[in-house]
Amino acid sequence: MTQTPFLKKIKFTSHFNQLPYLSACAFFGMMSLTTIAQADMAGGEDTRTPAAAVDTSAPIAALSKLSSLDDTKPLQVTVPKIQSFKTKASIPVLFGPTTTLPIVDIDLRFNAGSARDGSISQSVFGIANMTATMLEQGSKRLDENEFTRAVETLGINLGSSAYKDMFIVSLRSLSDDKHLLPAVDLMTQMLIEPRFDEQILARNKARLLVGLQQQKQDPGSLASIAFSKALYGDHPYAHPSVGTLETVPNIERQQLIDFKNRYLVAANASLAMTGNLTLEQAKKLAEDITAELPLGKAASALPEPKPLIQPQHIHIPFPSTQTTVLMGQLGEKRATDPQAQQEQTNFAVGNEVLAGGDFNARLMTEVRKNLGYTYGISGSMNPMLARGPYQIGFSTRNDKARAAIDASLEVINETLDKGITSDEMKLTTDNLKNSFPMGFASNAGINGLLGMMSFYQLPTSYLTNYVNRIEQVKLSEVNQTLRDTLKPDNFLIVTVGEVNPWDEKKPKKKS
Repeated sequence: MTQTPFLKKIKFTSHFNQLPYLSACAFFGMMSLTTIAQADMAGGEDTRTPAAAVDTSAPIAALSKLSSLDDTKPLQVTVPKIQSFKTKASIPVLFGPTTTLPIVDIDLRFNAGSARDGSISQSVFGIANMTATMLEQGSKRLDENEFTRAVETLGINLGSSAYKDMFIVSLRSLSDDKHLLPAVDLMTQMLIEPRFDEQILARNKARLLVGLQQQKQDPGSLASIAFSKALYGDHPYAHPSVGTLETVPNIERQQLIDFKNRYLVAANASLAMTGNLTLEQAKKLAEDITAELPLGKAASALPEPKPLIQPQHIHIPFPSTQTTVLMGQLGEKRATDPQAQQEQTNFAVGNEVLAGGDFNARLMTEVRKNLGYTYGISGSMNPMLARGPYQIGFSTRNDKARAAIDASLEVINETLDKGITSDEMKLTTDNLKNSFPMGFASNAGINGLLGMMSFYQLPTSYLTNYVNRIEQVKLSEVNQTLRDTLKPDNFLIVTVGEVNPWDEKKPKKKS
């Protein structure tokens, strides 16, 4: 006897395009699973309405009957309490006390990213990155294995990393003295007396060279490297932070020592701490961490890069069925005064409508949903000490690359010409305000914000005024800021794929 299946059909219904934009950081989609169980009976009929008869554009009837949100009040945001002070060596400190968890997060930043490599050696890149790597690999008192064992025994997170602008040494530990005091001792060891072992340096270089070789097989990495090189030219931001295949073999131990002695100094530092501490404990901890840092001197200001004055198209041949596309221009530097911060907020609102990562964004709606050229397209500004990049990125089929680029530029130009609408602005500002608390939903989130604020010397009011800046945006000013900032006629466009989308199709010769 044949057994009758209990589940005759499982239907997946996507409500993705019907959802309002909730949060670019915390919510990217929703899928509804509807299970229909039917007995497989002889003569049974499927009485469901045929799909073709359903009006998908009709409003959802149940929404008008919902009452749970009728009495909701405007969101009240309480930002973390921030206390600021300076150490005896005048290192600025931002402290956020949190007592919910018995942990402490520490973020020590130096104005010492890979943009400073050239001051140590004009021909060797990757010095800052290698310095950060080797700080974690032993001190004069502890070799690599002993140092690693001490970190693991305490159960702490202790690390260092280098970016274009900044060099970060971070620590997360339980807040009791049994764990925190030896953790801080390890942190100061790696800062003050790193081992910089020659054999470990040789091993690191060999490993990094393998990674850089593998990077050649990643079209996204190839596009990013070419974009930075073309956008920045001879500016310190032009070279990749990790270095290159040509320069990594030339990194020497003395260069790491010189970098540490020049840039990992008190005059070049800022500190952020968040956790289960009193203000007095935080002040003592800040002194314990930084007391042995040499005073040194602050890093000089980085030069300002020059914007492109004409469009530039770069194609990198790559054996793939997909073409990776990066387009953009020079963006803005990190704003410190209130007027510039408001202008950057205006741009953030407008850009979220134009190039945000959700399905309400215009580029996503047109290039993905309407034209089907890509699975995702988005763009963002990355402000730094000097002018950072503005980039829009996506990938598409080789034969659709030129059409996708042209469609993207058309959406950008139309947005600049006609502007965004008041409804789009309202949806975006509501989202930005409502998702804002997610940025400080954890100790790590809070400390990341404090570290950024301390590094860029932003006032403690930066967080408390964020919602006010969002509420003060005006439609005319948002649209004007977009027009003043974006210059698509002079975009740098980098493509990585099998077919060059800029090649004109030559007519076939008649035989």
